[in-house]
Amino acid sequence: MQAQQQPVEGHPGVPGGRSRSAGSGFSQVLALLLFLGASALVAGLGGLATANHVNGWYATADKAPWSPPNWVFGPVWTFLYAAMAVAAWLVWRSRAPGSKAALTAYGVQLGLNLLWTPVFFALYPALGTPALWIAFGIIVALAVAVAVTVVLFGPISRTAGLLMLPYLSWIVYASSLNLWAALHN
Repeated sequence: MQAQQQPVEGHPGVPGGRSRSAGSGFSQVLALLLFLGASALVAGLGGLATANHVNGWYATADKAPWSPPNWVFGPVWTFLYAAMAVAAWLVWRSRAPGSKAALTAYGVQLGLNLLWTPVFFALYPALGTPALWIAFGIIVALAVAVAVTVVLFGPISRTAGLLMLPYLSWIVYASSLNLWAALHN
């Protein structure tokens, strides 16, 4: 009879708590800082790709009626990138079976996230509407990759899976904004 896999989280020293840890307190903090740094790098590179275009072509673009004001994006993405990093760290520190595959999925979605921004914002002046359709393909792939990440994170750390859900929701929402832009610009 096979035991059902339970999330590997809890508190050290508590029955049913974390039995597998990823090292010392210093290595835990360092790993968390690395995950946060990776998110900050993706955010920063995305910011560079948007900087010249948010007030350029995008300012006059036909946007979906449900588009938020531009100032909303910064705080939302800051929260999402921090939540993503903490989620990945929770999975990493568990050293649970399946964590390598889960972190690989996380890396794939982070790469797609990094790719989408320059394609959507920076390629539009050169390619026009086809750039928005390419970006739409990327963001759909990103939504799938994030969903896979959520599914893989959940059994390892319920908290990590839950931390990824706002990001998945935002990506689906952003997909609708991208689709509108591709259809109307």
